[in-house]
Amino acid sequence: MAGNDRTPVTVIGLGSMGRALAGAFLGAGHPTTVWNRTPGKAAPLVAKGAVHTGRVEDAVAASPLVITCLTTFEDTRQALEPAAAVLSGRALATLNSGSPAGARAMGSWAGGHGARLLAGAVKNVPSAVGAPDTLLYYSGDRTVFDEYGTVLRVLGGDTVHLGDEIDLAALYEMAVGAMLLPALVGFFQGAAAVQARGLEAGSLVRFAGKWLDMINGLLPVYAEEIDTGDYTAGASSVNLFLAGAAHDQELTGETGVDTAWLAPLNDLLRRAADAGHGDHSVAALTEVLRRPRER
Repeated sequence: MAGNDRTPVTVIGLGSMGRALAGAFLGAGHPTTVWNRTPGKAAPLVAKGAVHTGRVEDAVAASPLVITCLTTFEDTRQALEPAAAVLSGRALATLNSGSPAGARAMGSWAGGHGARLLAGAVKNVPSAVGAPDTLLYYSGDRTVFDEYGTVLRVLGGDTVHLGDEIDLAALYEMAVGAMLLPALVGFFQGAAAVQARGLEAGSLVRFAGKWLDMINGLLPVYAEEIDTGDYTAGASSVNLFLAGAAHDQELTGETGVDTAWLAPLNDLLRRAADAGHGDHSVAALTEVLRRPRER
């Protein structure tokens, strides 16, 4: 029966994340076949019991469930092209970055070769693969998720099917992923600022973590404001954030740290204020983002 603890699995792509995926399957007792353009990356997995094949078509043919972990949907199609003839009837789960349009194109290509496709994303770092709270989400063929859900949960205990539309995981991946770089750059700016005073970046970690916890607690409030379109009850107004923007140049002058990356964000605040949202919740920036400037 598919989905039991011995289901054979193939992993295509052995970067740091792909190796973590294959390692999790091996650790859970799944016969695991691996393939990578650079064969040497398979050696540590072979030492743990994986089977390495030199041809991608042999790797795909080895298992009813094929997991790909490459950079983009285009990379995935290119890697799988030599194996197109053996994809028919197999379950294919792609774990890569890409746009909703890229997911739809992947769905058309896979469907044209008879594969049943799930497009997904791992929302954590390689070292977290297999942990009970590690999040992975998928979209696409629900029958694949139902049939192989037990196998897929080996990769993370918080495994979710978003819906049958193949591009939903890519949509959520980009929607959630948009938060990453601004948050990290904010931390990096703070690290540079405290180092300018002779302090260690490590001294920020406790306080930054608390700050992120606070932001996490606000997300349901902001989501409700956005969904209802009612921004009048917000405690943190656009004008409040705009007032804080004035301090950026002062920080640059005092520490020498470049704060220019904040300029587009401050521009969003000014546009929101100009649109009449100055006294509204900062979540009203969503209304500005709905109407991007003409280029």
